[in-house]
Amino acid sequence: MKKLLNIEYGSIHGFYWMIYGVISSFASVYLLDRGYSNSEIGIVMAVANVLAVFIQPVLADVADRSVRFTLEKIIGIITVGLMSLTVFLMFVEGASTGLFVIYILLLAFHTVLQPLINALNFKLEECGVRMNFGMCRCGGSLAYSILCAFLGLFVEKYGSDILPVTAEVVMILLLVSIFLTVKTFGKIEEKSPGQGRRQRDRESINLIEFIKSNRLFMVLNVGVFFLFINNQVLNSFMLQIVQNVGGSSKDMGEIFSLMAFCEIPTMFCFDWINRRISCETLLKVASVGFLLKIGAVFMAESVKMIFAAHFLQLISFALFLPAMVKYINRVMHRGEAVKGQSLYTTMVTISAVAASLGGGIILDVSGASAVTLVSVISAAIGTVIVFCTVDKVKEVKRGHNS
Repeated sequence: MKKLLNIEYGSIHGFYWMIYGVISSFASVYLLDRGYSNSEIGIVMAVANVLAVFIQPVLADVADRSVRFTLEKIIGIITVGLMSLTVFLMFVEGASTGLFVIYILLLAFHTVLQPLINALNFKLEECGVRMNFGMCRCGGSLAYSILCAFLGLFVEKYGSDILPVTAEVVMILLLVSIFLTVKTFGKIEEKSPGQGRRQRDRESINLIEFIKSNRLFMVLNVGVFFLFINNQVLNSFMLQIVQNVGGSSKDMGEIFSLMAFCEIPTMFCFDWINRRISCETLLKVASVGFLLKIGAVFMAESVKMIFAAHFLQLISFALFLPAMVKYINRVMHRGEAVKGQSLYTTMVTISAVAASLGGGIILDVSGASAVTLVSVISAAIGTVIVFCTVDKVKEVKRGHNS
């Protein structure tokens, strides 16, 4: 049953990232087909991410402190909301206020789910089961990779109308996975109540107190912001970048598939790697990986070169995500866990706002090469900040504990 809990939690990641593939990675495909310009698509994504920035800390605070609205209940409620929005999406045709609002809400609440699902890993460990986050997150990369490999082909064959239908099916599967995971967690907890039911003491630390006691951690997350601008540019505007060197939506889907596939070995082996190398060092390596990847994309003169650049996903996003999640869990005090994960995801979300607004405008004015050049500069700034702060954050938190 303990292995089953890991498998079921891995399936949550799988379906979550499949939804990301449909509504976010293929957003440009869907919205361009509905008559939106690059700048307008950028505005949709930016507004969605701004909304998510405001919602995330509130829900994180509720999840950390509320007894009634538990983490798993909040995840389930948001998933049902996403399903409802996607149904409406099926009946909206062409650029309109309705589509604008629905797509913003869809992207925003999907983004809000990420830190909650990450934090669920540590909630599940309350029943005494050791959760392998890296391996479970592999489920997300594998599912995303498979979906994108076929989705590009399906869109070319059946058109962009296939996207909301696909999203709805996957959302239903996500809801089923959440239900099964919570059910298994409850059964294990009943059999071993001594393992620390509600081990995570619900302390009364609020958002203001969290920010005051984690100033250096805030600076580290500024580095995350600069690092992830390049990641968001690639996710949001890959179609335009690929078209700049003669590619198509089919090539875009295959690149996304390769990108996710390259995450699998790193995440699968993450626990083994982390036993030998600290999270701090892994975050530094991953930062350099981000810089090298966007640098290679900037210099690419063909679709094949962009494909080659994405093999660096092995030592960039694939390494950074599990290392950051583990790092946050280790340095945060009790009562700060979900807030810490939420701050990280919030900075990633803010980077998406900057990438969406700035990227869309730069694309319309100067083209894909200018967007990737700005992304290279941003990644360099982020790398420097991570190198300067990641070790100091842990030292400061240890000092507070002593």
